[in-house]
Amino acid sequence: MKLGIVGLPNVGKSTLFNALTKAGAESANYPFCTIDPNVGVVAVPDERIRLLGEMYHTRKVTPATIEFVDIAGLVKGASKGEGLGNQFLANIREVDAIVHVVRCFEDANVVHVDGTVDPLRDIETINLELIFADLEVIERRISKQGRAANNDKKIAKEVEMLKRLTAFLEAGNLAIGFTCEDEDEEAAFKVLNLLTAKPVIFAANVAEDDLADDGASNPHVAKVREYAAKTKSEVFVISAEIEQEIAELDDEEKAMFLEDLGLKESGLEKLIKASYRILNLMSFLTAGEDECRAWTITIGTKAPQAAGKIHTDFERGFIKAEVVNYKDLLELGSLAAAREKGVVGMEGKDYVVKDGDVILFRFNV
Repeated sequence: MKLGIVGLPNVGKSTLFNALTKAGAESANYPFCTIDPNVGVVAVPDERIRLLGEMYHTRKVTPATIEFVDIAGLVKGASKGEGLGNQFLANIREVDAIVHVVRCFEDANVVHVDGTVDPLRDIETINLELIFADLEVIERRISKQGRAANNDKKIAKEVEMLKRLTAFLEAGNLAIGFTCEDEDEEAAFKVLNLLTAKPVIFAANVAEDDLADDGASNPHVAKVREYAAKTKSEVFVISAEIEQEIAELDDEEKAMFLEDLGLKESGLEKLIKASYRILNLMSFLTAGEDECRAWTITIGTKAPQAAGKIHTDFERGFIKAEVVNYKDLLELGSLAAAREKGVVGMEGKDYVVKDGDVILFRFNV
């Protein structure tokens, strides 16, 4: 899973990135200190594989990972080359979802690029830049396909869809809300890889005082939540500065620090949950003495395709999947005991994998 972090300059974007990845991206109180997109890989905290690792005395515990791409602060006109231009917009095209950091804190010492704090205006600024960048992509596609449309009905149909899509975006809508009329249109739409077609998770960046009640008393956060509900986006409240402090602590200190702040989980954990929800993801597990590992798949994935996540040979030569829920396995202490109790299922090609399944794949190539 790859997430792109975007936002206006000085909204706490790089501070958040640093905290999430400990990658040390330069952070300063002026625009464009992130000159190259910084990339950091973060392990997804998963108690299940840790406990299975202890049970198996495993040599290696491998969590699922998320890749974060920190993209320089966008400003009005970025799609036309303003600020650092649309070179950064190209980097967002490669991500699965966008994490849009929105400033919801007042601080006279931190300059806002537009002079005042207004999250809805900031969201609109970023959205417009993404829309303009998408319109350029569609325009190029129409120009390319238009020549062949006279002699090919399928291409002519695609061009008609692209014109509808252009009008839809020009009205200020995001491509994620566009309706395709059939599978052919869906395929042509997917090829465009539009920025505004990507799911969005809003990170409402607040001051420390607003963390305890999850931003409930912050009017800026209320506006972001209202907007997110309308656009079917995810939203979570975070303090990038506090998150950076948490990043420096070990697990025990982190737990105490969160407790002192009245928090149950860190911002990273909130973000991971939000990203799994919005991308419709879950994890199945593999466990043994050599390695205990979490594998990220889309909800609804069948056993052979889940096996293919591990190795293409597993999918190609799939025979059966031996499946047990991780809770049953931990409770009974071994796979042999779980088999004896009858809680291990032998599943075929149509089995839909569930979150927390521990699977042993049988295959023959």
